[in-house]
Parts: sequence; structure tokens; C-alpha cells
Amino acid sequence: MLNMSPVHLKYTEDHEWIRDDGGVFVVGITQYAAEQLGDVACVELPETDVEVEEGEEVATVESVEAASEVHAPVGGIIVEVNEALGEQPGLINESPYNDGWLFQLEDIDPEELDDLLDATEYEAFLKNL
Repeated sequence: MLNMSPVHLKYTEDHEWIRDDGGVFVVGITQYAAEQLGDVACVELPETDVEVEEGEEVATVESVEAASEVHAPVGGIIVEVNEALGEQPGLINESPYNDGWLFQLEDIDPEELDDLLDATEYEAFLKNL
């Protein structure tokens, strides 16, 4: 499990990741979370043009074994969702850090990013689970 978390991302202890794509912040769940869920069967994505707060439940990822709420790692406005997940929810299992992203945020508070874990901190957190 060690060294599986991309270093250019920030992480939450709820196993979400966030990436800055030039002012648009892409959010998804980590490989660890995808593995814990098993084969993802359904994804409930949030509405766009909605303001969310840090920690707010905004999406649900379901497998045959479990369902998991996805929280906003930082506050902001949801500007896009990954429509491909409607037809291909398994993208979360296949490519959690790329094709399996969930939603994008704008107008975030950059200070909230400072509260998140870097890859090394997230890996250490996983070792203690």
C-alpha cells in the first residue's frame, strides 16, 4: 500500500483527494477508498453551480458491498461533475486519480488546503488504520 498516493495531491482522512488544475480543483476518492468499496456499481454526483462547505457530504459512491459518502475536502462552488461515471462507475476502481474523478470546485479558500494531508502524511495515516 505504501507509496501509492500521488505526491501532487492533497488528502483528507476520509480518503478524498484534491488537485489544483490551474485554479479549478478536481476531487475524487483515493485508491485505498476504491479498494475498500470493491467494484463501484453506482455514483450519485452533486449538482453543479452549488456552493459547498468543507466537510459537507456532496456525493455517494456505491458498490455491491457498501456505500460511501464523499465529502468536499474544501469549500467552494461545484462547477463540473464527471458525467462519464454515470455510464462507467468502474472508472473509480480503474483510475481513481485520473479518469475516476468525481467533481470540480472553483472559488475555494486556499487556506483550507493547508489543513489537508500531503502524500507522506496520508500514507502514514493509512499505516495506522
